[in-house]
Amino acid sequence: MIKSINQKHQSLVNRSVKWLQKYNLSNDQRDLASDNNEKDFDEDCAIWRKHNRDCEKFFDKYEECISELPSREINNIEKSEIY
Repeated sequence: MIKSINQKHQSLVNRSVKWLQKYNLSNDQRDLASDNNEKDFDEDCAIWRKHNRDCEKFFDKYEECISELPSREINNIEKSEIY
């Protein structure tokens, strides 16, 4: 868990981190699907497409959360090991 600089932003930081963790997990799964893909293009693989859609959705949610945070809180998240 990442501790916010200002306590009033903690819940939003937590939500941002949650979406970032989901993105990271889905990105790892997408990479595995790409490595195990026997097709010429990743877009031809249904599992890769599913994880790619999830990555896009989770990153959009992450960006939505950080758009409400001040820049120092965003920098704090981006300096963490999670990012």
